[in-house]
Amino acid sequence: MILQVLQPIFDPTFSEHSYGFRPGRSAQQAVTAAKRYVQEGRRWVVDVDLEKFFDRVNHDILMSKLAKRMEDKRMLGLIRRYLKAGMMAEGVVVKREEGTPQGGPLSPLLANVLLDEVDKALEKRGHAFARYADDGNVYVKSERAAKDVRETLRHLYAKLKLKVNESKSRVTRLILGVLASF
Repeated sequence: MILQVLQPIFDPTFSEHSYGFRPGRSAQQAVTAAKRYVQEGRRWVVDVDLEKFFDRVNHDILMSKLAKRMEDKRMLGLIRRYLKAGMMAEGVVVKREEGTPQGGPLSPLLANVLLDEVDKALEKRGHAFARYADDGNVYVKSERAAKDVRETLRHLYAKLKLKVNESKSRVTRLILGVLASF
């Protein structure tokens, strides 16, 4: 029910470069966009993986983003309770202090609400990118630009108290249009 109320409010404001868990959007569209960026001459890709994203979403940061767009205190309270709901671990209910319920119908929308700030910052800088949920690639024309984007992303994610998984994140040069795995 909450998703049905919030989706029409938030989804139209999300970046056009966001493809994950949105009505009328798909992973295939993200791949098509990536191919277009490569065809435009962007031969370097910054692939940033967020470490345990859904487990590490900061509730206060997320709630502040929601509160900027919503006035209904009851709805905000309900979302806060959803985020704080305990989870079962080995048959015992464990309190949740951060993260969103994985597999919950509302979690993908909340992820997009949180990550939209990064999308908007990339758009403002004129970058070509595609994001599907917490996985994103930024396409640039030089190695130097790629390294700069990687640092920018580290900084933007750190502001959201998210950690980049350094072992899974990389800067890659694409050869003859071969795409790195998404």
